[in-house]
Amino acid sequence: MTTDQLSATFAALADPTRRAILARLSTGEASVNELAEPFPVSLQAVSKHLKVLERAGLISRSRTAQWRPCRLEAGPLGEIADWVERYRRFWDGGFDRLESHLAELQKGDRDD
Repeated sequence: MTTDQLSATFAALADPTRRAILARLSTGEASVNELAEPFPVSLQAVSKHLKVLERAGLISRSRTAQWRPCRLEAGPLGEIADWVERYRRFWDGGFDRLESHLAELQKGDRDD
């Protein structure tokens, strides 16, 4: 994943409405009307959110007669997970160091 694509994906995920749309699409395809239903915003506003998600590669839209279903494209989410995974060693190592430090402190308290 290029840095630009990673930035586009994170930017798309920064909005809670777009995250809610992705959560809904994780259960299956939906129309714009179905996606807009739970939000107190216009169809035009939801369409703008969908365009951001589509540009980031997080959703795709197709046409079946009059129905234009949206579907989740999980590839960019997997790429973000891979990117975050690189930092797991860092935070796991930090927790391991903290655990060792706390064990030393507890040992010192018992020695007193």
